[in-house]
Amino acid sequence: METEVTGVIQRTKDVKSVRFRRPKGFNYLPGQWAFLTVDSDEEQKTKPLSFSSSPTEDYLEFTKRLTGREFSNAFATLEMGDTATIRGPYGKLTLQENHKICMLSGGIGITPLRSMIRYSTDKELKNSIILLYSNRFDDAIVFMDDFDEMQVRNPNFKVITMITRPSPAWKGLTGRINREMIEKKVPDYAERVFYFCGPKLMVDAMVVILSEIGLPETQIEYEYFSGYLGAQGGESE
Repeated sequence: METEVTGVIQRTKDVKSVRFRRPKGFNYLPGQWAFLTVDSDEEQKTKPLSFSSSPTEDYLEFTKRLTGREFSNAFATLEMGDTATIRGPYGKLTLQENHKICMLSGGIGITPLRSMIRYSTDKELKNSIILLYSNRFDDAIVFMDDFDEMQVRNPNFKVITMITRPSPAWKGLTGRINREMIEKKVPDYAERVFYFCGPKLMVDAMVVILSEIGLPETQIEYEYFSGYLGAQGGESE
């Protein structure tokens, strides 16, 4: 479906969100993704990207890290009124209602999780959701203002942030998501379904950790970014 840009938001110095008009009849589930095609130097560039918007919002939003590659450059230059094509939705990593959930995210892998959290908040679902959210730098936490607002509105949502390369001003947790972090910050982890997505190395590491603490496969939901083995959840560029 063809659509046009209705808004552009610079989230951090190297992460941008672009909002598009939601075509009539376009429906998707929180956590899904689509192919986005944009014009670039008289050519068209296409990438799979997760929706960072929720189906409860009246626009479609994609959020991407800007890497300097061809698609990233085309995405970065999108302006109000520019047109693009969206093909989808796809993906099986979607919100399961009536489950206790823990979400794990590193960097831009937050996009489909934000979609699910916003949906749960807007719909006033009873899902208990804990988000463990790791970033390299404390000025690179995408959607932090959004999550702060949702924690106020949604008593069932809690976000725990950590930084791997903190500035002197950072007073919060440091380090990456690991077994100790999960066991300490999510003491009822055995009762939760875990959601995460991202590049292969990150996803595989999380699967190993969760398997080591005894979680069955039925409590582990994930997707790979960038089409690894045919699964597409977004883009790790």
